[in-house]
Amino acid sequence: MTEQTLKAKFEIKELELNALLEITQAINNNLPEDSLYKIYNFTLRSNLNIQKLALFVLDEEWSCKVSFGTKKRFHNASLLPAFKTIQNITHLREFEECDLTVFDIIIPVTHKSTTLALVFVGGLEKDDPRYQDDDGIKFIQALSNIIIVAIENKKLVRRQLDRESFRKELEIASDVQQFLFPDTLPYTDLLKIEASYLPHDMVGGDYYDYIPINKNQFLICVADVSGKGIPAALMMSNFQASLRTLLRQTPNLTDIVEALNFQVLENTKGEKFITFFAAIYDIRLKTMVYVNSGHNPPLLIDKKNGLQLLEDGSTVLGAMHPLPFLNEGFITGIDDFLLFCYTDGLTETINEQGEEFGVEKLLEYFQFDETYNKDLKSIHEDIIVALDNFKGRNGYHDDITILSCRVG
Repeated sequence: MTEQTLKAKFEIKELELNALLEITQAINNNLPEDSLYKIYNFTLRSNLNIQKLALFVLDEEWSCKVSFGTKKRFHNASLLPAFKTIQNITHLREFEECDLTVFDIIIPVTHKSTTLALVFVGGLEKDDPRYQDDDGIKFIQALSNIIIVAIENKKLVRRQLDRESFRKELEIASDVQQFLFPDTLPYTDLLKIEASYLPHDMVGGDYYDYIPINKNQFLICVADVSGKGIPAALMMSNFQASLRTLLRQTPNLTDIVEALNFQVLENTKGEKFITFFAAIYDIRLKTMVYVNSGHNPPLLIDKKNGLQLLEDGSTVLGAMHPLPFLNEGFITGIDDFLLFCYTDGLTETINEQGEEFGVEKLLEYFQFDETYNKDLKSIHEDIIVALDNFKGRNGYHDDITILSCRVG
């Protein structure tokens, strides 16, 4: 080996070491991804005199992050399926003619069995001392690995931070939702209320409540907001606050529902809606006033009139203003009854054959005399067990809320 050749190799190694130092400093300085790609581009193009290059990185899909030396730009090129399986340095002559055969070799950047990136290099001169052996190619591979792994680590940290932030948001929203539900429910000789809540996710959009109005009257309600997650929980929190405020101002359900409808529409601009059922029972007068706003009709079972569905009311809240119709249901002379409310997650649970649980099974269950005499907790357990058996190996796809009230 001549002195001139040795000198050339020494200069190349010095350039490569300087390039590694520059890249390492950039990574240590936590430069953004775009800056790392620019340094990578400059280092290979200027310092190391690479003639043609295209760097494709797999994020959610393949995209070209660095490209130079060719007339064609590969900003959103789709790689041939064969390229995605490359694990070793490969010559392009092994592939049929395509846009990428303007390059000479493919250098993969892999982690275990996953290809993270592909470097297409072209314009290699045979008499260039960098490429008379594999050292020059391996350096490009090493430099590419350093850059891609650093960027992957950035993505990983970012995803971890996003997950942690989302987890904290979920915890906050879950706490907010728990505040929606009453801490305690009455369970006396005269009045018994039982609630069961089965959230599909950590945070849901169901709401139930029991609100004493005075010594003779109380309100019981159940609601379901379209959508899931944090927005649904926050929306329902606002709805609950509005309901309780309005109830302090007036016991008139029609006025309350009209005001709630207006507020939901104002807050969501018609993009979400709430189904809502509310009933006010007067213990002294033995009367029940209720409004059903597009909600699944609750079941009312009393010894005098048997079983009936409570359907009178209006359409869903938040869809339009004013409501196109609004009727109060009014029931008199009931002092011994069972009221069973639920959200659509119950009846819309699907089994392995694609069939819904449906309301018919509920009606059949409450037709039996012995059901009426069961305590509310047992009734809820019976229905949840029946639902679990019905769905089989299928999962629940929505929140399920059950609220029962017994008077007498």
